[in-house]
Amino acid sequence: MEARKKLKECNRIVIKIGTSSLTHENGKIYYGKMENLARILADLKNEGKEIILVSSGAIGIGSERLGWTQKPKQTEMKQAAAAVGQGILMQIYEKFFNEYNQIVAQILLTKDVLEDSVKKNNAQNTLRQLLKMGVIPIVNENDTVATEEIEESVFGDNDTLSAMVSVLIDADLLIILSDIDGLYTKNPRDYSDAVLIDTVDEITSEIEELAGGKGSNFGTGGMITKICAAKIANSNGVDMVIANGEDLMNINRILEGEKVGTLFKKH
Repeated sequence: MEARKKLKECNRIVIKIGTSSLTHENGKIYYGKMENLARILADLKNEGKEIILVSSGAIGIGSERLGWTQKPKQTEMKQAAAAVGQGILMQIYEKFFNEYNQIVAQILLTKDVLEDSVKKNNAQNTLRQLLKMGVIPIVNENDTVATEEIEESVFGDNDTLSAMVSVLIDADLLIILSDIDGLYTKNPRDYSDAVLIDTVDEITSEIEELAGGKGSNFGTGGMITKICAAKIANSNGVDMVIANGEDLMNINRILEGEKVGTLFKKH
């Protein structure tokens, strides 16, 4: 519990929310969830926390607006859906955050930006300046120009991206909200005796083997991408928690030191 209590002291926090947490089972936008998220993050900001939101959903929301019943498989179709969905996504966030007098900013990144020292430095400076100005950056992968990223799910529904962002801005904590409670001893969808793991001190080969497959039709990340994100965050001094995004109050519970989800301890 000592490690959990230390989370109360976290000030700079990256919160990643996946497509499955922003949409209903049928892929349509979950407006109530998005409004609740804006309120919770605005409250944290008013407490003095520095918040960075990494949000998936552009392809899923674009697919829904275009009338598709599931996310497309072809790269060009994904890019088209992202082009439609990204503007809608930010419009919704802008509306809800504005209701709580909170300014947000859009940051679109691709893998090559974070691998190039000059581009990476520029992105880092922008994010840091936004935080100084009291703005909440909303980060997403730039799917409209990405190719191998959306084909191979390099960022895994932004799981890996959120970890890279947390390292980029020296975050204290990364919270990944998903459609599962955390890391289990077995896949809870298949085994009723699966037990939730409270804390992971070190990511071993055994821990990696516990990672399961993908979740909903509209998400692209599975547990394996979250384990990869934890390895990136932990090895760079960032704690990470995987928790269920169905109840967004889990964010507050985590920051109060309660036993929610799975905590991956930084090295």
